[in-house]
Amino acid sequence: MERKGKRNYLLLVLRGCAIGAADVIPGVSGGTIAFITGIYEELLDSIRSFDLTALKLLVRLRLRELWRKINGSFLFSVLAGIAISIFSLAKVMTWLLENHPIYIWSFFFGLIIASSVLVAKEIKQWNVASVIAGLAGIAIAYYITVETPTETPNAWWFIILSGAIAICAMILPGISGAFILLLMGKYSFILQAVQEFNVGILVLFAIGAVAGIISFSHLLSWLLKHYHNITVSLLTGFMVGSLNKVWPWKETLSTYANSHGLLVPLTERNVSPAAFEQLTTILPSADNSRLIVQELPGGLNNIATTASEALLPEAIGMCLFGFLLIVGIEYIGKKMQGAH
Repeated sequence: MERKGKRNYLLLVLRGCAIGAADVIPGVSGGTIAFITGIYEELLDSIRSFDLTALKLLVRLRLRELWRKINGSFLFSVLAGIAISIFSLAKVMTWLLENHPIYIWSFFFGLIIASSVLVAKEIKQWNVASVIAGLAGIAIAYYITVETPTETPNAWWFIILSGAIAICAMILPGISGAFILLLMGKYSFILQAVQEFNVGILVLFAIGAVAGIISFSHLLSWLLKHYHNITVSLLTGFMVGSLNKVWPWKETLSTYANSHGLLVPLTERNVSPAAFEQLTTILPSADNSRLIVQELPGGLNNIATTASEALLPEAIGMCLFGFLLIVGIEYIGKKMQGAH
């Protein structure tokens, strides 16, 4: 595609900020935001420019030619905006997950439901193969959320793998990178690394992200071109099956001590809002705030948290808000596409 000569790079940074904000929230796709803001095709084209020719230019230190080939000024501006947004929002998201988990998980639940519906609408024709792919996606994602503990490996290879898989969301509108991290049990872990600026973890994640986006951009493009319905059906199934992961009300079955010495959940199971309230006891604290002590099986130590009631009306409201947010983003995207 033709690249523009003179352009407002500050505007590109702001567009990158919008993409980065989306990448922090499970269910909101950075690729969708790139599409809405009108830079999706150029972003995909720039990513694909990292090929064998680009590698040769890098090895020969012909950096000026390399910069022009990969559309460097465009990529740098967009990536700078993404980084600014991610680093500024990570602390907020970490605090919300720790202090208002039911609100946030309900919001994520609504986001993913809406994203699943909109991605499914991209399936041009339903047939036996697409139905099987969708059911397979649901089964695989559900199995992962049930069988995989909340705490997945923190080994270097798994961090690289997480970055490689999650980054694919940037080149696929409708699929959220944060959602993939959530499914892999690494969402909070990466958020904390960003918040604490843990260089070691961030470098490993970045290595995976670079390798993933360069290699998978070609693979996903090929799959969508030759097996569009099956690929989209499988992705839709992944999203539907993962709803088990973001259910707001859970019973803790086992715990582990994290790096700060605090007991946090290791394995959990979903419960109804009513059952959630029955599993907890409200105790007054010195500052009159309300604490809950979770009654754990097997004689495990109790965990005091800032959660309280099931908050069902508020949870439903947050779920609807998340659903309508995605619908609104999709509506704006279609309007802007029609305007062009």
